Amino acid sequence: MAKIFLGTAGVPFSAKKGTTIDGVKAIRDLSLNAMEVEFVQGVRMKRETAEETGRIAKELGVRLSVHAPYFINLCSSEKEKVEASKQRILDTADRAEAMRADAIAIHAAFYGKLKPEECYKMVKAEIGEVIDKARENGIHDVKFGIETMAKETALGTLDEVIGLSKEVKGVIPYIDWAHTFARQGGKIDYKQIIDTLVKELGLVHINSHFESLKLNKGKYVDVHVPIEANAPPFDQLAETLVKDDRISITLICESPELERDALKMKAVLEKYGYNLR
Repeated sequence: MAKIFLGTAGVPFSAKKGTTIDGVKAIRDLSLNAMEVEFVQGVRMKRETAEETGRIAKELGVRLSVHAPYFINLCSSEKEKVEASKQRILDTADRAEAMRADAIAIHAAFYGKLKPEECYKMVKAEIGEVIDKARENGIHDVKFGIETMAKETALGTLDEVIGLSKEVKGVIPYIDWAHTFARQGGKIDYKQIIDTLVKELGLVHINSHFESLKLNKGKYVDVHVPIEANAPPFDQLAETLVKDDRISITLICESPELERDALKMKAVLEKYGYNLR
């Protein structure tokens, strides 16, 4: 069986307060074991708070990851926006390192007026510079995850994120299963994707998001809905994971129902004989 870390995107609704530290404690109270810290509206957490969050998460056995701000576009035609994007990624990585998170999720770019291959080359160069700067600043452990994206206007096909991971040291794919499902026209083969990540990249741990997407006029769009929509179905992913002993995986529930759906996912895993530890 894969080693599974399951939790929520942000502070669970059941937390006593809305702080990240209370969120980590709530995760353990829910018998979950992972949480993604959300910096999607900006990196406002002090470094001291990040360090304390990491200490408590380690004590409680909660694996942390971090989501970078949405306001990132490494393919912007405006140089100042690219530079601001790079700084947001650096700030995210700094706090992630302080809290001992293993990876950050990044919505890297929109194609804009560029061809996909032109945007890809630009992202490759810019994220490479960010990682070089991060290493200079003493950030050594955090992995930079380029997220798979649902929108066809965004860089983030499975092939693109795998390619960047091959070409830029420090980059990994951050797999959003629902985004990939949408980008592939409402189809997904979990085993094939995991096989590719293991064989082509040698991954032993996969960082990922899970939710369902809304169906609109016959097409899956980037609107998150509860997992009961089965778009994509979690049951098939759970069955695949319990049969695979090559990897560990973080499953971050991005459903609007947060812990309710994370606990549903936990129940499905238990149905296949897996118990979170």
